[in-house]
Amino acid sequence: MRDLDDEIPAAIRTLKGLYRRTGRAYILGVTGAPGAGKSTLVNRITAHLRKRGLSIGIVAIDPTSPFSGGAILGDRIRMQEHALDEGVFIKSLATRGHLGGLSRSTIDIVNVMDAMGKDIILIETVGVGQDEVEVVKVAHTNLVVVVPGLGDDIQAIKAGILEIADIFVVNKSDRDGADKAKHEIETMVSMGDFKEGEWKPPVLSAVAATDKGTRELLEAVDRHKEYVYQEGNLFRYRREKARIELVEILKTRLIGKAMSDLDAHGLLEPLLADMANKRKDPYTISEKVVDHSFAFHLLNGGKAGSVKKRGKRG
Repeated sequence: MRDLDDEIPAAIRTLKGLYRRTGRAYILGVTGAPGAGKSTLVNRITAHLRKRGLSIGIVAIDPTSPFSGGAILGDRIRMQEHALDEGVFIKSLATRGHLGGLSRSTIDIVNVMDAMGKDIILIETVGVGQDEVEVVKVAHTNLVVVVPGLGDDIQAIKAGILEIADIFVVNKSDRDGADKAKHEIETMVSMGDFKEGEWKPPVLSAVAATDKGTRELLEAVDRHKEYVYQEGNLFRYRREKARIELVEILKTRLIGKAMSDLDAHGLLEPLLADMANKRKDPYTISEKVVDHSFAFHLLNGGKAGSVKKRGKRG
């Protein structure tokens, strides 16, 4: 799977062959602010699901250092009790600066685990904030984990994460302020515009460190799974996931191809210099790159067109 995270061409060929075998696993997203106890909760959830005899995949996404590019892949350490369990496969990924808390290769890794026959795939994402809601794109059920005493959690919910939460979990609920945090979230949920028959996110309490509330949480997950599998809901989910997969792949491929072509034809550095000196703006350059890329493609019958190298200034 490392080849997928590093975008090795051979791995992409493998993904093409596996794709038709995906779509069977149930995907559970777990997101929340740092320190909310996500890893401990995932650990508890995994233990309960294993008692049901289910095969589990875990994708743990760790932050990447903006300076070294290296990730502190700590989730494997925090989940050591499952390390020797053949029914659990744990893969840690680095965000590599990708906005939204999801590694670029998350969807690919999830698809591989799906094709491997995993019954449940848990995705633990980095942080939570107004823009960090990408887990909803690939998960059937999304757990948003908050803890009492972190005002940023509630602010994040107010900023829009309410829209992606299927279940709220107030973890570390043995702390002071837990009832207040739960009440605030319940109030926000009650103000939501839910249509008849539409899923309304429950707000649950838990203490993952002692396994308190995990069973009740999984009962709520089971109820949401029944809702997702209702006629029409599952197809809408699959269609949206397909759209996201296509968009993410196109973004990666098109941006990579454009930058590679500019560099290969000696255009990248001069354009960057022009931007740095304010002779050109990135919007005009981007428009021309996109227009020319499609024009070359059409004029050459789908083959890469040749671009005349930019001459040296003299």
